Amino acid sequence: MKKVITRRDLLKVTIGGFVTLKGLEIAESQQKEKRSKVVLIRHPDVLNKNGRINLEIIRQMLDDAVMTLIGIKEPVEAWKQLVKPTDLVGIKTNVWAFLPTPKEVEEAIQQRLIDAGVKPENIRINDRQAHSVLEPCTALINVRPLRTHWWSGIGGCIKNYIMFVTNPYDYHNDACSPLGSIWHLPSVKGKTRLNILLALTPLFHGRGPHHYDPRYVWQYKGIFVGFDPVAVDTMGLRLIQAKRLQFFGKEIALETPPKHIVVAEEKYKLGTSDPNQIEFVKLGWTENVLI
Repeated sequence: MKKVITRRDLLKVTIGGFVTLKGLEIAESQQKEKRSKVVLIRHPDVLNKNGRINLEIIRQMLDDAVMTLIGIKEPVEAWKQLVKPTDLVGIKTNVWAFLPTPKEVEEAIQQRLIDAGVKPENIRINDRQAHSVLEPCTALINVRPLRTHWWSGIGGCIKNYIMFVTNPYDYHNDACSPLGSIWHLPSVKGKTRLNILLALTPLFHGRGPHHYDPRYVWQYKGIFVGFDPVAVDTMGLRLIQAKRLQFFGKEIALETPPKHIVVAEEKYKLGTSDPNQIEFVKLGWTENVLI
């Protein structure tokens, strides 16, 4: 019998790979409206003055963001829309020494996956060996800190999947514009259930391939969450640009143009980079929100 490819089949590979029933409903709605939803949540007490994370607050922030994104008012039920008990779930983190994905964030995500019915032994957390450790996973949670990046302009959710390839340097040409192609590899395509861009302490300026300067890090105390990695990175980029304007007193272009974000939309069809087509929802603390 000839297989008929339906609109729902197409949505599974065009709207961030979010394939649960609730996700399909949201994806269909977004595609009809040509809009993507991004939630920003902030809390003044998620970090203390030394930068230590309050685990309970970060858990609540993630819950509130996910509930708002999905439209369900009970946290575990909301997370159940992201994963199934039968999933092998990979949490794709980032271990850059100066600004890694915090262990508290990994722990909070892992606990909610368990609450949603995923067995602890079916949860994998990895970055550098993603191409082998996370390749068998049936579902992915993409989480990393926001920062400027010498080769790609910014490091965000799109770039975080570069470790799914065996030779990342092959994707550094033309300001890393090929990054979006990684999302169409069999190890990734259709698996991403949630993108989390951490803006707890973003890095907004630097020079050189491994730049880090504590003068250009600030406690923003926020998290961006969305299904569309392009939209999430677009809002993260707007925050970086706003902070640079505030800090330097004038618009200063990034050392490398973050063209991979627009290319991810136009060439690789991963989402939307037009802020006018992004439903941007802000929750929590509003002081110096900037965007």
